[in-house]
Amino acid sequence: MEIFLWIMIVFVLLYEPIYGYYDFQRFKVNVTTNPHAREKYYINSIVGLWAPTLYIILLVLFTELTFNQIGFTLPSINTNVFGPIITYTVFALTGIYILAILYYMIGYHVSINIRTKLTEAKNREKEKSEYLAIMPVSKREKKLWNYVSITAGFTEEIIYRGFLIFAFSYFFPNLSVWFVVIFASLLFGLAHTYQGLLSGVLRTAIVGLIFSVLYMGLNSIIPLILLHFLIDYMAKLGEDENTIQDSQITKIP
Repeated sequence: MEIFLWIMIVFVLLYEPIYGYYDFQRFKVNVTTNPHAREKYYINSIVGLWAPTLYIILLVLFTELTFNQIGFTLPSINTNVFGPIITYTVFALTGIYILAILYYMIGYHVSINIRTKLTEAKNREKEKSEYLAIMPVSKREKKLWNYVSITAGFTEEIIYRGFLIFAFSYFFPNLSVWFVVIFASLLFGLAHTYQGLLSGVLRTAIVGLIFSVLYMGLNSIIPLILLHFLIDYMAKLGEDENTIQDSQITKIP
């Protein structure tokens, strides 16, 4: 089984940080002239994430690797790994963050004010970050983005939490769990190199570290899959500037 685990680790080290980066550079050029560039990019991203995930599933089916070892178990609180203070602090912060996500997701559909504020914030962020060119604009793109969100939530949690944490613990059993989760989180950050060093690699690595604590504290990646999906789904909320202006015109004083 060891050789198959290493193949997957090498793939994670090379594919997203290198191919993903240059693929995004091509996309930035194409999106200015090709109206279907985002749709094509989304489909390629879905395929690129499902391919290694299916490889991991095949390892489970044909080697001694099990679904339990990559996090597919019922959630149960475990404070033995990081201690109760760190574990419950991360739980509390995550709970607050989930409430904020739900507030804005619901508010976006029922409140013009919240919808306008979200869209304006998104437009300001677009001006600062080139990678936000991947965000959906048309209804068709937003519909396809739902599948991107589901794919990212499911596949990235299997790859970067379930699989990598198991693989590093398996190959380096004497390493501190902190080294294991930090290294796995760093690879998660490197997978987002196309977003830039600070906003992509560093920020995503920190998110990955928090998710790793959640994973170890819950003994399951299932809640993380749902949370990951919500975060990515939230990214699509927003309207173009013309829609905002129309909404403001029809707003009741």
